[in-house]
Amino acid sequence: MNNMLTTRVFMMLSVLAVSISAKADDNEMRLWYSSPANEWVEALPLGNSHMGAMVYGGISEERIQLNDETFWSGRPYDNNNPDGIAHLEEIRDLVFQDRTKEAEDLIAKYYMTPQHGMRYLTLGEATLTFSNNDSVSGYFRELDLNRAVAKVCYKSGGVTYTRQAIASLPDGVVMINIAADKPGALNFRLGYDAPEGSSVKTKRGYMLVTIPGVEQEGIPGGLRAVCGIRVVTDGALSGTRSSVDVSDATEATLYIASATNYVNYSDISGKPEREVERLLSVASKKDFPKALDEHISAYREQFDRVKLELPSASNSADETHRRVLNFNSDYDPSLVALLFQYGRYLLISASQPGGQPANLQGVWNASQHAPWDSKYTININTEMNYWLAEPCDLGDCHLPLFDLLERMLPNGRRTAQVMYGCRGFVAHHNTDLWGDTAPQDLWIPGSFWVMGGAWLCTHIWTHYQYTGNTEFLRRMFPVMREAAQFFLDFCIEHEIDGVTYLCTCPSVSPENMFVLPNGEQGANSIGVTMDNQILRDLFTQCNQAARILGVEDALDRQIADACGRLIPTRTGRDGRILEWCEQYGEKEPGHRHISHLYGLHPSDQITKDGTPELAAAAERTLQKRLACGGGHTGWSRAWIINHYAKLWDGEKAHENLRQLLIKSTLPNLFDNHPPFQIDGNFGAAAGMIEMLVQSNADRVVLLPALPSAWKSGRLMGVRVCGNARMNIVWRDGRLEHAQVCSGCETLRKFVYRDVCVEMHLIKDCWTEIVWEG
Repeated sequence: MNNMLTTRVFMMLSVLAVSISAKADDNEMRLWYSSPANEWVEALPLGNSHMGAMVYGGISEERIQLNDETFWSGRPYDNNNPDGIAHLEEIRDLVFQDRTKEAEDLIAKYYMTPQHGMRYLTLGEATLTFSNNDSVSGYFRELDLNRAVAKVCYKSGGVTYTRQAIASLPDGVVMINIAADKPGALNFRLGYDAPEGSSVKTKRGYMLVTIPGVEQEGIPGGLRAVCGIRVVTDGALSGTRSSVDVSDATEATLYIASATNYVNYSDISGKPEREVERLLSVASKKDFPKALDEHISAYREQFDRVKLELPSASNSADETHRRVLNFNSDYDPSLVALLFQYGRYLLISASQPGGQPANLQGVWNASQHAPWDSKYTININTEMNYWLAEPCDLGDCHLPLFDLLERMLPNGRRTAQVMYGCRGFVAHHNTDLWGDTAPQDLWIPGSFWVMGGAWLCTHIWTHYQYTGNTEFLRRMFPVMREAAQFFLDFCIEHEIDGVTYLCTCPSVSPENMFVLPNGEQGANSIGVTMDNQILRDLFTQCNQAARILGVEDALDRQIADACGRLIPTRTGRDGRILEWCEQYGEKEPGHRHISHLYGLHPSDQITKDGTPELAAAAERTLQKRLACGGGHTGWSRAWIINHYAKLWDGEKAHENLRQLLIKSTLPNLFDNHPPFQIDGNFGAAAGMIEMLVQSNADRVVLLPALPSAWKSGRLMGVRVCGNARMNIVWRDGRLEHAQVCSGCETLRKFVYRDVCVEMHLIKDCWTEIVWEG
């Protein structure tokens, strides 16, 4: 890179003094439709992390499907199989001999359990049946991302009816305000469609729904959920034992609260009725305008931190589902910007400090039998949910993931000891509300994988890199170190080309299978590439954290030694990254998981400027995957966007983003696996950031993968490693302005195209960088 350049640095008290700030058209930051939703994937999501709601926007009947973040099946349970440890060495010997089927038969017999883990449940639906049956005109419904408000408006019988719904962040409840512009014209019935076995009771404008727990594969249902709805209106209240009638009203507000008896992963002694009453007592004392203002203020404190502006097209004002439907023929960059901010909106709505992390469906699920149980799949999906958190300045939304890790720690210690005879902490490919760490279900290619806890632990370092919060690092360091300690005991020695390495065995490349030369298919192997890459990150990060915290000891020296003995990322005869330690045949060359490119993304072990040969091999790996049908699920396509962004290939990153919108995006912009899975939304937003700004401990790269379709634009408030934030503006495909504000005094390298400059940053001062010549 050329360091010979002239820069001008301007120190400013506030970014507001700079003329490049811009506000996107508020109309472009909304999803809108001219008819009600007919199915769940057309409804509009609201959430405050504690509760999720899907609003259909019906005319004669409105449906509000509800979820509580702690309503899961089962109860605290032990899923460890103690029979496995006696057979571990035999299994390893069989793997060494390529007798994979025999090894996997033993794994299935002695390590696996029939327990698939617990599943995330629904609270059912509140229903509003309206008596106005006259012809309707002027109907529209929208989700305003700038305010986190869902709105329905239409005219019937000469009266305009308006409904506004929020999932209040300050109050932890869902509120629905219904108003008519003619006095006394509002009449409706509140009902409830509850899961089987529930009870619905009403009294004086108050509805209480009690939903029983659900047994899962022999584990009794230990949780019950309670949903309370209080109606406040200027009209008359009446009803039946299971419904509330509102008549002759001008306005009514529904306050909806939920709770379960979940206290923590080992305590289900809570009093949900009491908690619901407390929530409703506080919330219903506020009139809706006041509650709305407080909600918007709390929401915008997070949402307004980052703005992305891309050019608008002639069809930008069309209904959202039409914009998606026509995206292939009518390209609209502002729809891409909407999808980006929608991802941020969903994370704010699904993952708040003190709550549960976002699961496979965030906090939204309409079924008692959700796809893949809507749990935490930690072999990619849960991690992808949080790729956008730090660069999108939503680090506080990242915190529930670390709380989950701490809940998993005691269980993971037991799994490590009972199933492997190892110290430390381990978790496999799935977990749930109860923090399960043992293998779940009987599916060998997915279940028998010991890297889930290790991968989650790398998020600890990511949060520290972006925030510089040493107190957080001190709190979480023991979890990181216990995850590393497990592998000091678990890994075995294996020789490759005359060099002895430390390797995991047995393990899988998540959900994929290989073909041996004799035609036998299998999943379990030794020294899987992704394992090595995750461990290289974990071991390195543990050592760096120990130095920062001043707590280095003999264990940290062992971790450092082990890091140097891992198999390096290697390429095969065809120049692609090896997925396993040998070049096996691939059962599915177009597999949705691209696990052996973890080193490219989310890690930075493979970079375009640091390891160009490996970057070229990664590119060949992607080309082969896509040529064989890869990217056919929404989240996998999102991962590919991030991969190409890291390869600084803006056109291919953009093409995969287009394909995600064309093939894997539902009418309400939810990502389609299929079915709906929220990681694709989060992964796509993260990929857009990677296209525009990339950072690690060494440097910040500006516009590394800018596609020609985004000729001009602005990205404001994006965070970069080193506790800093940036504003960038580009025009005609070239960087026009770049500003940085650091949370500490530091030296930092910035790269744009073939130019690199090192700058001295002063704490809390905005610095504008101007490249010349």
